[in-house]
Amino acid sequence: MDLSSTAGSLKFSLKRGALVTAANWQVVMVQFVADTLFKTLLAVPIVGGLVLVALVVGGDPFEMLRLEPSQILATMVGVLLAQPFALAAFLVALGVVLAGGSVLMFAAKAGSVTVLLAGDRAAGPIEQPPLRLSSLSQASQATVERFTTGVRSLFSRYLRLGIALTIVYALLAGSYIALVFGPPATATLDGPLAVTLASLTLIVAVTLVNFVYLLLQIVVAAEDCAVWEAVPHVARLLRRRTKGMGQVLVAILALMLMATGVSILATAALGLIAFVPFVGLAALPLQVFAWLVRGVVFQFVGLTGVSTYVRLHRALQASGVPVRPSDGLQQVTRA
Repeated sequence: MDLSSTAGSLKFSLKRGALVTAANWQVVMVQFVADTLFKTLLAVPIVGGLVLVALVVGGDPFEMLRLEPSQILATMVGVLLAQPFALAAFLVALGVVLAGGSVLMFAAKAGSVTVLLAGDRAAGPIEQPPLRLSSLSQASQATVERFTTGVRSLFSRYLRLGIALTIVYALLAGSYIALVFGPPATATLDGPLAVTLASLTLIVAVTLVNFVYLLLQIVVAAEDCAVWEAVPHVARLLRRRTKGMGQVLVAILALMLMATGVSILATAALGLIAFVPFVGLAALPLQVFAWLVRGVVFQFVGLTGVSTYVRLHRALQASGVPVRPSDGLQQVTRA
């Protein structure tokens, strides 16, 4: 199959990514379980913070539970600021859970990317009709051995990438907090418009950082190279496939937004059912089922993006364009 000849087709790129991901559905479930476990573990220190508020400060945890999830953490920190030791214990517990959960997610992503790379290599022109069951079987490369091999091979490099991502997150968050809550440098920066622009800038910056981070993960696995060696490959990919990469990114974000919208509508509909006598008894299992479907769909869309980026990277490799040291950190390293 001539990869470079069809690399610019958004339709075929996304179709191939979706089919390769569907053929290796096991990694979708692994990612879903890991993400669910991470969020469940993250709820433990938050519940502990509610208990601290009740025991140490005298607040009412049931009143705080009525707040939005994004407001609970900020409210607890604000209340616990009056008790430095309690606040320190809460932050340490939250940090331990975040670190442990992140390590789990790095391991799961290492195995998942390895399986998807193998599936893309083994799959023929699966995106070309007609679709046959034999093509899906050929693209199915999910095995325990391959997954664990990927974890052993990539975990240390993904861990270093994750540490770098955490540092970038901290810099972005620190800049945002300093701009929004710090003393304004000028009168122009002191107003709701400046806060809105800063928030939008933060969202765009985090999206782009996550995008580059994902590409680095893919290239590190595909080329079996160090993190710094993957930088020129990613730079070349972004430079020579700018349009294709941008289209895929926009398409994946649009799918995520659509899934979120459908999830909100389903939640609202189930909330109305809950008020109906007797029929409302079915609302809870339906809500659990909707939550499961939502989580699996989100993981499927995310891994479809991974498979699509893998295809674009392989297409560029097949074109025979060399990687120049000026594309990335190799020039800095030699200096």
